[in-house]
Amino acid sequence: MSFFSKISSVFGDPNAKELKKIQPWITKINEWEGQFKQLSDEQIKEKTQEFKQRVKQGESLNKLLPEAFAVCREAGKRSIGQRAYDTQLIGGIALHQGKIAEMKTGEGKTLAATFAVYLNALEGKGVHIITVNDYLARRDTNWMGVVYNFLGISVGCVQHDTAYFYDQEVTPDTDEVSIEYENLRPVTRQEAYRADITYGTNNEFGFDYLRDNMAPSLEQTAQIRDIKALAKEEKKKQGREGTNKDQDRMFRKDYLNFAVVDEVDNILIDESRTPLIISAPDEESTKLYLKFSRVVPKLILDKDYNIDEKMQAVTLTDKGISKVEKILGIDNLYLSGQMRYVHHLHQALKAHAIFKKDKQYVVRDGEVMIVDDFTGRLMPGRRFSEGLHQALEAKEGVKVQRESRTLATITFQNYFRLYKKLAGMTGTALTSAEEFSKVYKLDVLSIPTHKKMVRINFPDKIYKNEAGKFNAIVEDIKTRHQKKQPVLIGTISVDKSEALAKYLSREGIEHEILNAKNHEREAQIITQAGRAGAVTIATNMAGRGTDIKLGKGVVKAGGLHIIGTERHEARRIDNQLRGRSGRQGDPGSSQFYASLEDELMERFGSEKIKKIMDTLGLPEDQPIENKIISRSIESAQKKIEGFNFDIRKHVLEYDDVINHQRETIYQKRRQNLLGLVKKDELQNTMEKVVGNFVAFHTRAEDATSWNIREIFEYCHSLFTAGESLRGKLKKIAKDQQIDIKEKREKLKKEITNYAFRVYKVKEDEIGSDTLRKLERAVMLKTSDTLWMEHLDNMQYLREGVGLRGYGQRDPLVEYKKEGFEMFQNFLGNIRLNTVETLFKIQIAPKEQTNSSGGLESKPVLGEERKMPANLQLKGADANQSGFFQNNEVKESAGGSANAEEKTAIPIKEAEKIGRNDPCPCGSGKKYKKCCGKKV
Repeated sequence: MSFFSKISSVFGDPNAKELKKIQPWITKINEWEGQFKQLSDEQIKEKTQEFKQRVKQGESLNKLLPEAFAVCREAGKRSIGQRAYDTQLIGGIALHQGKIAEMKTGEGKTLAATFAVYLNALEGKGVHIITVNDYLARRDTNWMGVVYNFLGISVGCVQHDTAYFYDQEVTPDTDEVSIEYENLRPVTRQEAYRADITYGTNNEFGFDYLRDNMAPSLEQTAQIRDIKALAKEEKKKQGREGTNKDQDRMFRKDYLNFAVVDEVDNILIDESRTPLIISAPDEESTKLYLKFSRVVPKLILDKDYNIDEKMQAVTLTDKGISKVEKILGIDNLYLSGQMRYVHHLHQALKAHAIFKKDKQYVVRDGEVMIVDDFTGRLMPGRRFSEGLHQALEAKEGVKVQRESRTLATITFQNYFRLYKKLAGMTGTALTSAEEFSKVYKLDVLSIPTHKKMVRINFPDKIYKNEAGKFNAIVEDIKTRHQKKQPVLIGTISVDKSEALAKYLSREGIEHEILNAKNHEREAQIITQAGRAGAVTIATNMAGRGTDIKLGKGVVKAGGLHIIGTERHEARRIDNQLRGRSGRQGDPGSSQFYASLEDELMERFGSEKIKKIMDTLGLPEDQPIENKIISRSIESAQKKIEGFNFDIRKHVLEYDDVINHQRETIYQKRRQNLLGLVKKDELQNTMEKVVGNFVAFHTRAEDATSWNIREIFEYCHSLFTAGESLRGKLKKIAKDQQIDIKEKREKLKKEITNYAFRVYKVKEDEIGSDTLRKLERAVMLKTSDTLWMEHLDNMQYLREGVGLRGYGQRDPLVEYKKEGFEMFQNFLGNIRLNTVETLFKIQIAPKEQTNSSGGLESKPVLGEERKMPANLQLKGADANQSGFFQNNEVKESAGGSANAEEKTAIPIKEAEKIGRNDPCPCGSGKKYKKCCGKKV
């Protein structure tokens, strides 16, 4: 008996207890259903307005839940002909409670979500529904948009290259328009977000959050629905900051209200190590990548370098280092001036030794394209970070792209924790319940199936080698194909799917292949996978998010049969594959095949099984089929899941450091754009700047050794101080009637008061309102520029801090300590640069004022209404519509997981702007004299 089973036997099944608590609500919903049946369609729609009014008057969503769910059920029945089962209502309640609803394949997660989404949309604060790809976002917008439209709720959809609004009045120009575009009207990105409900992918929502926090004005943001409401909230935060640390973090939660994440395990776990990054191109040469791509093939495995299969890491031996030094003609590869060579060498070696073509990546149209480890999908635009992608390009002989510099970044883990309420749904969550709880504070509720599951899951069959395994798989397929039973075969990589296809072709068995190379036909292939006699080979993408419906006569043939060609690292992925069969009480079966040559078996447990097979004297075509073996494999999967969880936890611990800094900066940025930065706050900044340089020059306890001349010269350079100030400072320093501490305070006060008077003169000259605008613009520009540099510095610290472990110091503790010091220095630099700029800023003549009446300053205001040009979005399919206007923005994806492992990151370059070309911001200056300064 497992530990969980023992606990359950003593305290009862916690899942059953939660379901029991929900049952009274189901009873109430069913009671309301009879009453709402009598209402007309128009009266149903009017109920939405009634509910919204009751929410405004203070009625809680929980109190409203039975009525709202009953109305939503009636709307679904009338609009799309689907009356939700009680089990779907339970799923909706779990989502509303901020839980993960585990619902088996075919149980209707999409419809179940409408209840929680509708209820929470009544608040008018926006609900985001996150899907795994653009196709599902469009499909669900059109499909469930019918229900929401019936209820009087607006629906938007953000996509990679545009945004849509659900509009039932839209009719396609041609009957050939795909169903997912049928009633979608193109709109701006802001309009899509201002709908009651917005669909999109995790990448789109994350990138829009980052871009909103780079926007020059709140009017150019996408996700902020109500600027006035945001200003009100920010004022509350200002009044409460510092009173309670936990409250501070809660108040920093932005305008992100409620999100429902579809396929939550895929998004919050599988993709959680891939940060979203917005960057600008770097000018670093690509020659080193090409040079080292020619060097590493000359190195010999186990002699010049070693590979750690479990860590997926590669290390050079002393012999290997010596060989590289000899090839390059240098004495010491690790001299400080040549450390960049070490970086390029390791990335090239990793590209050649660990990353395999048609497994982790494919080459198409002269580009290296990443294949998602978990889904088998191609990830266009995404790139590996830290130069690994460039090393792969050099290895494959395609054009090597430039590296880039980070402007903004966030992990999915920290992005989704920004939502005030988060929920998710999937068919496989219980195996990762611990991680959901620890990282996201999300509980998992397993929802019972509407009909009893009758799928038969056969024990695994283990073969000595891959050839024996594939031959057995083909024989199994032939037998089932002859009796017209459809078969879906799951593989873990593109090359394995193509290898199996060759076996089937030799046997004359017709089949379809669904992998990263032909994913465009995914929906069509999956739709046909349940027809009689169909044979479909798929990577782990296997139509996730879509149901395979059985064709005529298939039920009698035994239903859909699932074949897994090998076990995946995560049990969730195997369970997802099994879940393609046996939906809604349909018959079905599943069988996993494995061999001792499989990657999982080689890494864990193959020796024990090999001894058993050798003892029994089994030939290569004779399998072991035993539940003990299956449990052994599952045990290996648990070990890997725990290992990967530790990696993700490790990444999060480091990212939490910079996440707190990011929250602080973004909040101050919003307050600045909202005009909430007060005049006395700027005065406090001046006082701190003055206090810092006075303290620096008066460290000695003997006032006669103070260099008053240096202090005065600094003041003069800062705000053009007159000789009268020099005299007063000398007088204070020589005053024998006061002690050292009081002298310091008097010096600070004298200089600060003088600075305030100088600043007051500037204010009188240009006007108070204009100066306030200048202050906001300078603070914004200074903060954004230094933040970019700070991100680079934190990344350098992150890469190097691991070496502290050799000195018996905890790298994470060191990272937190030094990261805090760097952040304090960063804040100090913002203050200093802001003050220096404001004192030195020059105002353009009247004829150069802009159209809105605001004055342009030479250092900053020329760029006030434009986003930085030449951006790259790393992390996924990023969107360039919305507020970007004429700035060309290209996309990418990725980041680094840890020192040993680099994760996917996307890059496509924007067209380069010449240094002497006119600046795209419209200032009239050359690019090198304007925006080019900061890139």
